[in-house]
Amino acid sequence: MRIIAKKALRDFWEQHPNAKEPLEAWYFETLKADWANPQQVKNDLRNASILADNRVIFNIKGNHYRLIVKINYPYRVVYIRFI
Repeated sequence: MRIIAKKALRDFWEQHPNAKEPLEAWYFETLKADWANPQQVKNDLRNASILADNRVIFNIKGNHYRLIVKINYPYRVVYIRFI
């Protein structure tokens, strides 16, 4: 998967240093993924919550933070919306 807007992650972990390691782990795991539909996201990452309009919420650092993304499955692109 391609991830758009890694800067949003960097900006967030600069303000919240304890989130850096879990966000980097999510980032590298997502880079290796090849999700074609929401069920594949759920199979790989059980903590993901699937929403309407191809949006997904990931619990980061034991649900201390939530990462909201929008996924374009045909093009294999993940757009970071906000944390």
